[in-house]
Amino acid sequence: MKVLVSLGGNAILKHGQKGTAEEQETNVQNTAKHLAAILRRGERVAITHGNGPQVGNILLQNEIAKDALPPMPLDVCGAESQGMIGYMLQRALRSEIESVGQHIPVTTIVSQTLVDPKDPAFKNPTKPVGPFYTETEARRLHESKGWHVVSDSGRGYRRVVPSPTPLDILEKETIIRLFETGTVVISAGGGGVPVIRDKGGRISGVEAVLDKDRTAALLGKILGVETLLILTDVEKVSINYGKPDQGALDSMNVEECKKYLAEGQFPAGSMGPKIESAVSFLSGSSGRRVVIASLEKAEEALQGIAGTTITK
Repeated sequence: MKVLVSLGGNAILKHGQKGTAEEQETNVQNTAKHLAAILRRGERVAITHGNGPQVGNILLQNEIAKDALPPMPLDVCGAESQGMIGYMLQRALRSEIESVGQHIPVTTIVSQTLVDPKDPAFKNPTKPVGPFYTETEARRLHESKGWHVVSDSGRGYRRVVPSPTPLDILEKETIIRLFETGTVVISAGGGGVPVIRDKGGRISGVEAVLDKDRTAALLGKILGVETLLILTDVEKVSINYGKPDQGALDSMNVEECKKYLAEGQFPAGSMGPKIESAVSFLSGSSGRRVVIASLEKAEEALQGIAGTTITK
């Protein structure tokens, strides 16, 4: 079975951690054990992942060092994070695989995701990135760089950037070729680096971030996988989350997903993008199911005895 595993941020950096290399490597080693167990089942696996905390740290480093070194634009920071996380994952996973005498190649592709320069998101930036600023700093950044900076829940001011819809992955031919030959390909990290094409076909990066779950749905269709396995920090999808009548769901179909989305059961800042991506993946593709589960239950989720399974 062909499986695309979409790793949430807790697979790399857990809540409350500082983000040291040692912390992230420990988390990734644990993640690699669960991924290796899936590979030992004989599944053909591709991997994508989030990068929010890592990009945030890179942006903060840029801010702190701006008087000594020129800050890098957001698309370059996204590419940096893809390389860093990919390196950690491929090293840990390869070590885990080889420890039991297997040899499966693992590689990372720094991926560019094409978006439409006319996407409405560019006129309505909403995604917070980077450090907090004072009101004076926020005003200066808006005037000098044209950034959109907004008050963030009374904690200070943060830059917000667009989050356009992913349309295509420019490295797809290479990713497909490697995947079909049995390589575990780590790609489209953080949704991929958002890029646009001008009228002459020239590619350029844009100041935006992509939702990694939406790109995962696109990547799953491109690879023709049967299962999209979304690993997050909850064991199952729940309705009435946080209320006395909260209920965990073992399964849903696409129509039930749409119904719950319309009811507002899955907020945009948490489970909403995952459910929307599940609907997208299962619509008009060879995809048979989406499973949302915790990292610790990854193998059981593929067997259908853990997590929430979504089908057509």
